[in-house]
Amino acid sequence: MRRIARTVHLTCAAVVAGVLVAGCGLVGGAENGNGAVAGMDMQGAAERADEVFYATVGEIKPEVDWTHRATTTGSCDVSRYWTVMTVVSEQRRGNFLGLVERYWKASDYRIDMVNPSKDLPTIIATSPDGFGIRVKFGYKGQAFFEVTSPCVDESKVAPPAKLANGRTYEGDIPTPNVRSDFWSVESPVPGPTASP
Repeated sequence: MRRIARTVHLTCAAVVAGVLVAGCGLVGGAENGNGAVAGMDMQGAAERADEVFYATVGEIKPEVDWTHRATTTGSCDVSRYWTVMTVVSEQRRGNFLGLVERYWKASDYRIDMVNPSKDLPTIIATSPDGFGIRVKFGYKGQAFFEVTSPCVDESKVAPPAKLANGRTYEGDIPTPNVRSDFWSVESPVPGPTASP
């Protein structure tokens, strides 16, 4: 029994070590010898992350209000975060996620995970150039987007150049507070009616 437990522990340690050594190299993209995407630094990656988000949110019709949340940097990657301020009712979340997923599939993103949870639905995908993107619903039905770059060269990162399409917030971002005649309605989207 001790031998089996030790073998399991060693196997787990080897897997964890392999993941840590692989690091940013697990994410796609054309890499140079250092495991970084050739010719791209963190600022370029942040700008590309912005493009990925803006293209995605641009496919959500009617438009939703969103605000910038944060930018974080790792040892060789950049993540940008956005918060949707439009109230998306439980009955309309599937429509919201459906628009996002259809756009990603049409843009040749690889869908990595779909969590159809009633309370916290999430979709995670990877763009053709190796950027990870996630949309999820959290507390009070607030939608969040995150885009993470593959491994890139280190550099300083400036805040996003584009202003939020809604209000900006100092400090904590509140729960969704913008009502929509479409997204906030607490009934399913009416389907097509059959003709007699």
